[in-house]
Parts: sequence; C-alpha cells; structure tokens
Amino acid sequence: MRPQRGFGSALPAPLGWCSLARCPRSDGQPLCGPTCVAPRQPGGGPWGKGLRSEGVSVPWGEFGAPLLGREMQDPYPEPQDLAAARAALGGRDPRELLWQDEEGDTLLHVLCAGGQWAFARAAAEALRDLGGLEVREHLGKTPLLVAAAAAAPEIVRDLLVLGANPDAADHGGRTALHLAAAYGHPEILQAMMSSGVPVNVEARNFEGQTPLHCAVLAHNASLQGGYSLAGVSGGGSPTPQDRFRCVELLLQMGADSSSQDTKSSLTALHLAVRGGNLALAHLLLRQPGMAPRLVNMKAHGNTPLHMAAALPGTPSQEPLVRLLLAWGADPSARNLEHDLPQSLLPPGAPGDQLRLLLRSRRGSHRPPNTAE
Repeated sequence: MRPQRGFGSALPAPLGWCSLARCPRSDGQPLCGPTCVAPRQPGGGPWGKGLRSEGVSVPWGEFGAPLLGREMQDPYPEPQDLAAARAALGGRDPRELLWQDEEGDTLLHVLCAGGQWAFARAAAEALRDLGGLEVREHLGKTPLLVAAAAAAPEIVRDLLVLGANPDAADHGGRTALHLAAAYGHPEILQAMMSSGVPVNVEARNFEGQTPLHCAVLAHNASLQGGYSLAGVSGGGSPTPQDRFRCVELLLQMGADSSSQDTKSSLTALHLAVRGGNLALAHLLLRQPGMAPRLVNMKAHGNTPLHMAAALPGTPSQEPLVRLLLAWGADPSARNLEHDLPQSLLPPGAPGDQLRLLLRSRRGSHRPPNTAE
C-alpha cells in the first residue's frame, strides 16, 4: 500500500532533518537537502463528509483519517471509477477543493500522498484553472512534489500534462527530480520523461546539488547500508538497483555529470569515488566524450584520483585507482596542500603497491584508452 497521510499512518520521512521520534531519519543525517516529509494528520475539512453523502468511496475515513488496510488501486482505474470521481468533485464549491488544513494540505495533496489515481486526476482537473496545482503545504510542497515523494508515477504524469510546474521546489529547494533521485524512485523519473514536459535537470537544491548529485549520494548510501525506508515506494524499500537506475535515467535526461555542487565543487564522479562506488564510477566515465573533461576535474583542489587514494583501504580502492588511471587520471596533479595522490594512500602493503603504481605513471601520463 502506498503511504497515506492521516491518523494512524505516516508518510515515511525520506532523507533529511527530522526531530520526530517515529521518523526513520530521526538520526538527523541528511543526504539531500535540509528537510524531510513529516507525517501528516489532516483535519476533516469539507472533504470526506460531502463525498460520502453522495455515496462515493473516498480514501480517508471520518475526520480525514485513512481507511487502514486499504489496498492500493491499480495504476489505471476503470473508466467508471474516474467518471465517478469527476462527478463527485465536479459540482463542489471551489473553496472546498482549495481548503487547506493545519499542515497546509489541500484535498489534492492528500490524494497524491495516498496514490489515489482517479480522485487525484479528477481533483487536478477541477483545480487546474484555479491555481490549485501550485498550492503549497507547510514544507513548501506542491501536489506534484507530494506525488513524487509518494512514488505515484501515474499521478505525477497526469499533473504534468495538466499543467503543474515541473520545476516547483519545496522549502529545501528540492524539485520532483531531486525527490525521485534521493528516494530511489526511477518510476517517477520515467513518468516525467513520458509526460513530454520539459524539466530543468540541472536545478539546484539549497545544498547546491543537482538531482544527479542526490542520486549518486543515495546509491552510495544504499551500498553502505546507510538507511532503509520501508514503505516509501509501492513495493517496499527502494533497492540499490532502483537507485542505480535513477542515475542512468538522469543521464538519459541530459544531466551534466561535470556539474559541480555549489558548496564543495564536487562532481558526480567525485561523490562516487569518495563513496567507493566502483559501479557508478564506471557508468560516469563511460559516457561518450565525458572522461577527458571529468576525470581530472578538481573539487577544492582534489581530483577523483586524490579521493580514491584517500579511501581507507577499502576493497574498491585499488580497482578505482586503476579505473581512473585507465581513463586518463593524472597522478602528478597536486591538491591545495600540494599533495600528490600517492601521498594520500594508507600505510601498509596495499597502499605501498598502489604507491608504486602511481609513481610509475607520473612520468607517463597518457590520454584515456576509450576501449577500456
């Protein structure tokens, strides 16, 4: 069942700061942006009562509480379900549809959070000419952002087609692309691509990160067992494969892997190498024509090779060093402390072997072998 907002259930908080004891990210370790999606407890408002009086089943019980145990709807409801939802909402007073509870949620926010396709579409159709697609709740999220966080791709696609702003950002500067990337929802990225609506793939959150930065950080964390967000997506916790697919899709959408975040100048390759992520380093370097520009870029003076050398003797260290060298990394580059990559290697036999390798390459820096 997709996450719903209301009494007795909570939308699992993705990556970000949270002081709520029941939030799975209450350790306060952000990976992408400074806020998280706190659980909602929307008031009753004018929503449920009016629809139930017309004999229409709605996704929340009395006083706005969801019906616990409700099964998730099929992605594409039967035509009669959509017709019933349109009929139920079509004659409503616009003030009721635009009413916001104490958390700033409108009916459409609640429907998006619950993944209620038919009612969300009907509500969006009724609200699109009233500015209702851009109403923000207390964390600055529009219905599109809520749907992206709740892994509701069919609703995301419909909202975009109906005119929702694809680049709307919450109070942390996170767009739908940032949320999908950070939470590991490739289906949201696919829905945005299939909508045909142009989207700014280089948008920056308030941490100075693009969606690609967020996707790499999320994949790093999933490999390291950094978090588990069971229930965030319809099938349970996103897998490392989901998060890897997010990186692939963002690159397909035109994300620039040489973009540097505005706080530390890190590229996606810097982040992948720093996380010991050999698979992502391979993916990023194999982009046509990118390796010559990417492999020796500096972040506060450090190249990706510096970062690989500084890894604390992890199993991926030697493969990463060899990979970077194969694609043209310069072992004679110095950082702001005038350190060579070889001087950052850990002590011991493995570090000594890599030191010899880097020394042997210093005088023979060569362009990348694109056949590797």
